[in-house]
Amino acid sequence: MFTQAQKDLASQAMDLALRNGCQAARISLYNSSNTSFEVRNMQIDSLQQASENGLNIHLFVDGRYGSISTNRLNINELERFIKNGIASTRFLAEDTARMLPNESLYYKGGKPDLQLYDAKIQTLQPDEKVALAMKACEEIMDKDPRVISSNSSYSDGRNFSYLIASNGFEGETVASFFSVNAEASIKGDGDARPSSWWYESSLYFDELIKEGVGKRALERALRKLGQKKTASSKMQMVVEFACSSQLLSPVINAINGAAIQQKNSFLLDKKGHKVFSDRMILTDEPHLPKSSGARYFDNEGVATQHIKVFDNGVLNTYFIDTYYANKLQTAQTISSPSILTMPSSNGKNCDDLVASTDKGILVTGFNGGNCNATTGDFSYGIEGFLIENGKITQPINEMNITGNMLTLWSNLLETGNDARQSANWRIPSLLFDNVDFSGS
Repeated sequence: MFTQAQKDLASQAMDLALRNGCQAARISLYNSSNTSFEVRNMQIDSLQQASENGLNIHLFVDGRYGSISTNRLNINELERFIKNGIASTRFLAEDTARMLPNESLYYKGGKPDLQLYDAKIQTLQPDEKVALAMKACEEIMDKDPRVISSNSSYSDGRNFSYLIASNGFEGETVASFFSVNAEASIKGDGDARPSSWWYESSLYFDELIKEGVGKRALERALRKLGQKKTASSKMQMVVEFACSSQLLSPVINAINGAAIQQKNSFLLDKKGHKVFSDRMILTDEPHLPKSSGARYFDNEGVATQHIKVFDNGVLNTYFIDTYYANKLQTAQTISSPSILTMPSSNGKNCDDLVASTDKGILVTGFNGGNCNATTGDFSYGIEGFLIENGKITQPINEMNITGNMLTLWSNLLETGNDARQSANWRIPSLLFDNVDFSGS
């Protein structure tokens, strides 16, 4: 948490900016710290500890915009620093679209604490953290003769920020995080070295799943033994919840204000139109307590709202900040989503979706590839398992899926009930129809 003296320093920086030629300014005071213990084959491989604090100062000067930052938080040094920043900003090209949000859009306060911070982070001892990393590693080492290496880590951190703007905004956020990660590498056929990972995370230490992380990573690696290509075909595709958000990422990028303004989006001019399957129901739920990504305001101070991004395949909104709203001469929303949720269409988990698939592929990972932001055409390398008659029959790799995002999401058949609740994007396992797979 910031002391009143630190907040007063931010206010003084604001006053300095306004007194020295800015018509408007926004000040962001931040402090973050994190630790990480990494273990390799039951030996501590690395320790990282970092702490950072500073000021970001956004300057709006004579129709021009500049951003400067410093970690030297002394009021005497700040005055010279801000004056130089203002002088430098005056050399930039005029861009009248750069301005603070309308004050009516700001979060006004008064809502309940989102409970994003666990004070226990201040009392955890290094040996407790190392023990958790060691445990994840131990769950892999010597558990199978084919194990080549085991990597694991424990990480935690806390982040504080304080934001003020010259037209009346003031807001503060505080959050913590904890995570345990593991990766197992095993000897396969010939030169093959299958590997896999798993992780658990939480905002609260006592709610962090601390056991079974390494075991899950090893099990996932062992399932890959005997991977090979299968015949090219158009089949159904089940995408496991652990990687389903990667298919959503191009969609979210396509509804970002920058993409819309630059006409670099396959969802350009699609707002209010049905573009995807009825099963595509995606909601931004920013006010979920004790949830990663929860917030009452975005990075400009604009109040967040519960909103259906897609409703039965209809695109309802773009994510447009002040700058791009002015460029597009359209209404502002917020700069980015907070917590994206997708409801289950059937109450099924990934195993159930597999069981309902006569012929298809379960995708458990993406290995490179790209999506054309303008057209939506994509090609991704994938790995996973062949599904025949509702059962997994063969691990596969070195295959690709190709197609177009508009077509892919129009062929969304089912959404599962197994989204990772600790993630910002809570996207469950997904079942798609008519996906082009290329292999042998």
